[in-house]
Amino acid sequence: MALAELVRAEVARRVGDRVAVRADELADIDVSGSRGQLARVLGNLLDNAQRHAERAVEVSVRRERDARGAWAVLAVADDGAGVPEAERERVFERFVRLDDARSRDDGGAGLGLAIARDVVARHGGTLTVREAAAGGACFEARLPGAAPAGAADARGAGAEG
Repeated sequence: MALAELVRAEVARRVGDRVAVRADELADIDVSGSRGQLARVLGNLLDNAQRHAERAVEVSVRRERDARGAWAVLAVADDGAGVPEAERERVFERFVRLDDARSRDDGGAGLGLAIARDVVARHGGTLTVREAAAGGACFEARLPGAAPAGAADARGAGAEG
């Protein structure tokens, strides 16, 4: 599944939102797995970024390579208050909502990031948060790259849907 294509489709669906989403660098890299589940992760990360952004949300896909192979890194960044360093693991726990989130949100149970991290882990990846260049939060989903489309199908048995 082409990750950049998934991002383009989700960004196009969000026209007219309170905070526009800008898709910057979108590397052409495939990942294995469920398009529906990965779309849910992307949607959750974008919803979260838009909820906490002041004026800007950016999404990108970049390719990284290490000794274990190619990786797709999906990054969603905003220019909001960010996540304090001491809370960067806790935000992925079930039912956790930071004080800032409680004051700005009108709902949500604090499950979105926990579910997103679980889905990414089930796809062989990691989901972390760091400070964004604009000072807000930058959530990064790092997923194993798959064989390019058209190559011998070495993608394994990733479920679709």
